[in-house]
Amino acid sequence: MYPPIYATVKTSLAVQAVLGEDVRLFPFGRVPQGTPAPYGVWQLVPGGSPENYLGNLPDIDSMLVQVDVYATTDDDAREAAKALRDAIEPHAHIVSWRGEDTDTETDLAFVSFDVRWWVPR
Repeated sequence: MYPPIYATVKTSLAVQAVLGEDVRLFPFGRVPQGTPAPYGVWQLVPGGSPENYLGNLPDIDSMLVQVDVYATTDDDAREAAKALRDAIEPHAHIVSWRGEDTDTETDLAFVSFDVRWWVPR
C-alpha cells in the first residue's frame, strides 16, 4: 500500500555517499532531532488513486510522493536530490520539480520534487 522508496534508494551507493550509509531519508516529513544534514524526507500527498476496473478489485495503486532534500549548502542539496532522482527513476516517474529554497527555521537549502509511484497490491 505504500511506495518502497526507502528500500529502493538505500542500496544506491550515490545516495549512501550523500545521505550516509544508514541513508537519512525519513517518512511523514519528520526528521529525528539532531539529524545531521544533508537528509531527505518523503510523504504521500494528494494525487494518488487505485487503478479501478469494472467487475474486479484494483490490483495497483498510484501514489504521489513528495520528496524534499535539505543540506547546509545549495550544492549539497542539489547533489543529494540528483542521487535520489537517479535511484528512484528506474522504479517510478519524477512528475514535478517543486523548486529550491531556503528553510526559514533551519536556514538549510532544500530541493523538492514529486514522484508518481505505481504500487502493486
